[in-house]
Amino acid sequence: MEQQNRANGELDVELKEDVALGVYSNLAIITHSASEFILDFVCMLPAVPKAPVVSRVILTPENAKRLLGALQENVMKYETAHGVIKVDGGGLPPIPMSFGGHTAQA
Repeated sequence: MEQQNRANGELDVELKEDVALGVYSNLAIITHSASEFILDFVCMLPAVPKAPVVSRVILTPENAKRLLGALQENVMKYETAHGVIKVDGGGLPPIPMSFGGHTAQA
């Protein structure tokens, strides 16, 4: 069946229960090298001194660009259905992020 799905251009994706629950993240730190993009998803909580990385995703540059396009398309669909997403920083102070490498962006 898997061979038949691939021949039809379909992908058989398995979503395991522990992954399906997801993790909460309110910050993404993005870094890159010549060969990969690294997305670290962080959970910052008030009065908690350390903000743990709850998930890390490593992508090739080509797949990072595909992800960017897919996010843009889905944000447009969301805003068409639910209205424009306002991004104002939510009153949060700027986060100092200087790890000696490329500037992090969220």
